Amino acid sequence: MSESNKTIYVAIGADFGIAVSKFVAAGFTGSSGMLTEGIHSVIDTGITALMLVGSKRSAKPPDSGHPFGYGRELYYWTAVVALLLFSVGGGLSVYEGINRLIHPHTLESPYWNYGVLLVSACLSVYPFSMAYRQLRRSKPDQTIWRAIRTSKDPRIFSVLLVDAADLIGVAFAFIGVLLGQLLQSSYPDGIAALVIGLVLASVAVILANESRHLLVGETADREVVDDIRAIVEADPAVDRAHHPLTMQLGPEEVLLTLGIRFREALSAADVGEAVDRMQQAIREKRPEIKRIFLEVESLQLHRERSGAR
Repeated sequence: MSESNKTIYVAIGADFGIAVSKFVAAGFTGSSGMLTEGIHSVIDTGITALMLVGSKRSAKPPDSGHPFGYGRELYYWTAVVALLLFSVGGGLSVYEGINRLIHPHTLESPYWNYGVLLVSACLSVYPFSMAYRQLRRSKPDQTIWRAIRTSKDPRIFSVLLVDAADLIGVAFAFIGVLLGQLLQSSYPDGIAALVIGLVLASVAVILANESRHLLVGETADREVVDDIRAIVEADPAVDRAHHPLTMQLGPEEVLLTLGIRFREALSAADVGEAVDRMQQAIREKRPEIKRIFLEVESLQLHRERSGAR
């Protein structure tokens, strides 16, 4: 099992544990609000599980209908997660906030709320820290925000963003419950729910934007492109190399197309050996490059084409 999938499993377990804690609290207190929160957490669990569905489906091998594989299906499911997080996660929180402001009521069993918030914080921290460490290892020289923007693996940055939103939500919920208890009012709790809804909606927009870039065919990282160019230009058979064209087919799969002009007087055998040599060097340096298409052009052919114009 990949480390990214492990992070998703941990996140699903954490969301399920949070849901159980809320249902237990609702059972002991009879709080309809806590029951609603439990349902909300069940929905969160389902949303996170969709990332696992996407991860499994994207691992299917290529076939005649999809010769480049199904890697980009993961990006589709990330977009679905973003849509559900915005409409269900953010929408339900905003609805609850507005409902509590329009129909204020006495806060029920605040100490149970504190207990649930503590459990939620403890359970959300672990998958968040796992995703954070994975992202830092993959992008050690970048800020966390830049690492999210350049990451090609939504299994990591989606868990990081969603659990960060959960932790921020716990903080605002704690403030809302505390102020509600001190002021004997449900308004702070309602305002907190509104803020949490806006936080979830903001995270959903970020996820949707990142999945959009990846779905339409985002290029590989600059470091990958630079390595490809350095390998090709260092080969003694190459006269000139065009800019490498890359496309991310999945978190760990890149498509490369590259035009190369070879030096004069090279035989077909020499060109073939050079192509094999460069492909091997590229794959050794960057194993994520699974498919390489090289368009070769001899110097003599280049001159003939130039003279014909």
